[in-house]
Amino acid sequence: MRSALLLAPLLLSGALAAQTFTLTSTDLGGQATDQQVYNGFGCTGKNQSPQLSWANAPAGTKSFAVTMYDPDAPTGSGWWHWVVFDLPASTSTLPTGAGTPGMPGMPSVAVQGRTDFGGQGYGGPCPPVGHGPHRYVVTVHALGVEKLGLDAQASPALVGYTLNANTLAKASLLFYHSR
Repeated sequence: MRSALLLAPLLLSGALAAQTFTLTSTDLGGQATDQQVYNGFGCTGKNQSPQLSWANAPAGTKSFAVTMYDPDAPTGSGWWHWVVFDLPASTSTLPTGAGTPGMPGMPSVAVQGRTDFGGQGYGGPCPPVGHGPHRYVVTVHALGVEKLGLDAQASPALVGYTLNANTLAKASLLFYHSR
């Protein structure tokens, strides 16, 4: 009986861990591939946003947002590569290319915000030549509001501020690229 009582908290903690908010991708590994790399600024990739799936969003989630950020960009403030928000709470996956302008797969009500490339939609990795490996952090935010109240012209900093004020939980993936 004593063993069962000692084991119960371990089993319970394992069950809770299995329910954490998670983000996965069939496209992303440790390094960016030509599929994700930007096409411009001297890079010649296909600029396709990665496939993403998430599970176990917290209770009260009313929408999602996805961001991709490079904290290693030599700007003093990093580089926003992708900002999409107002994804319906029923969304749990984005197919490859959904964030790439002109490609299908993004829910019609979602807003693809402005990136540091100056346009809307996904802009893949393209670090300066010889700058070493850059980290690319893809994050899905579970939000407590249906809409952020912003449009596609909102700056990434304003979107980030509004996301932080409304995020219930977040899950991230990390990959690298250099040239």
